[in-house]
Amino acid sequence: MTIKLIAIGKTDSKQLQELINIYTKRLQHYIKFSLDIIPDIKNVKNLSEKQQKEKEGELILKKIIPTDVLVLLDENGKQFSSVDFSNYLQKKMNAGNKQLVFVIGGPYGFSDNIYKAAKGKISLSKMTFSHQMVRLFMVEQIYRGFTILKNEPYHHR
Repeated sequence: MTIKLIAIGKTDSKQLQELINIYTKRLQHYIKFSLDIIPDIKNVKNLSEKQQKEKEGELILKKIIPTDVLVLLDENGKQFSSVDFSNYLQKKMNAGNKQLVFVIGGPYGFSDNIYKAAKGKISLSKMTFSHQMVRLFMVEQIYRGFTILKNEPYHHR
C-alpha cells in the first residue's frame, strides 16, 4: 500500500515545511508516501465559496484514481487516539488497498463531489488548525502510527 496526502495551497512557513520534510523522509522507512500539493486557485475573490470548493474538488479528483481509498480531513470526521489511528492504518493495509489518500481541503472545506467520492472522514481535533499546521500534524501522526505498529520507542504509551 502507498499513502498520499493531498493538500490545497503551498506552505508559506519555511520552518513548517522543514518539519514536514523531516517526517516525510522518516516515513519512507515504513511505506511509500507522497505529499501532493495543489496550487491555490487564482482569482478566488471573484468566486463564491461554493465555486471555490467546486474548483478545488475538480483538481482533487484529477489526483485520484477509482481504486484509491479517499479519506477527508474534516471537522466532522471520526477522531482517533494515536494507537487507534495506527490500528486504522493496519486495517487499511490488511484490506489490500493499493493507495490510501488523505485530503486536506481548502479554506471552505470540500465540494459535494468530494464528499461523495470519500470512503471516510477523520478529524484531528475539535479545535481548528491552520491548513498548513494540519499537514505537519497528519504526516507526524502517520509516522507515529507506523512506529506504534513496529513497536518502536517514538510513541510512549
